Amino acid sequence: MNTLNKTKYLMNKYNINPTKKFGQNFLIDDNILQNIVDASNITEDDIVIEIGPGLGNLTQYLIEKAKFVILIEIDNSMIGVLEDRFKEYQNYKILNQDILKINLDELTREYNSSNIKVVANLPYYITTPILFKLLQESSDIKEITVMVQKEVAKRMVAPCKTKDYGILTLMVEYLAIPEIKFFVPNSSFIPSPNVESAIINLKKEKRYNVKDENVLFDLIHSAFAMRRKKMINSLEQAHFLNMNKEDIKKFVNICGLTDNVRAEELSINEYIKLADKISETKNK
Repeated sequence: MNTLNKTKYLMNKYNINPTKKFGQNFLIDDNILQNIVDASNITEDDIVIEIGPGLGNLTQYLIEKAKFVILIEIDNSMIGVLEDRFKEYQNYKILNQDILKINLDELTREYNSSNIKVVANLPYYITTPILFKLLQESSDIKEITVMVQKEVAKRMVAPCKTKDYGILTLMVEYLAIPEIKFFVPNSSFIPSPNVESAIINLKKEKRYNVKDENVLFDLIHSAFAMRRKKMINSLEQAHFLNMNKEDIKKFVNICGLTDNVRAEELSINEYIKLADKISETKNK
């Protein structure tokens, strides 16, 4: 039975309707599912975390490829479906929890493995918080392959000085190496979403050094708080480190930037340089 027919069968058997509350769109294209697994570089030695497995269409491919799969599903109505569908398998565990409330460091430490990867069709309405959590928590997670809205994927790889360049771009660049693998048409889902999707792979790797990450992250978020304004004004109005406008201006100028510079005009290296100058003074 192909995935489309299997999905229809399960929805009918368990009287399931995808809910907007959890952003459910069931992926039913077998070629796309196989391509996701191929893009995720999973081996038989890997432990995989899948977020929001739903009916288990992607899970079917993961469970046959990986050493062990941890399924994190918030929707109570899906737990019985998953248990029934995969009752013949031993290499998985279901956590009926909210991914945003899980301590990923504790979870990954349980498995004492350096081969942990995340593969998921993320709920589009909370994509960014989940991505930040995956990138910032648990050094045991080495690679993330997720489906997101096409526009979100483009923001993750956007060049400096473009409209798509922003907080997500900079956070991803600082914490990982992103690569868009392929795009997914909305006809690949039940129900069909109103947006196109993309598969993006993120290899977690810190390529930059900064004196204080908290200062850097606060600087980036504050700079883009009002992205249409000059960065100096945005930082002041966001109450960045409770600094006054003149002090902000001083640091911006020390780093060779003009008073008129805007947030989208700075590269990650320029943000780091500015954050380091501020940290040096802050820690004196």
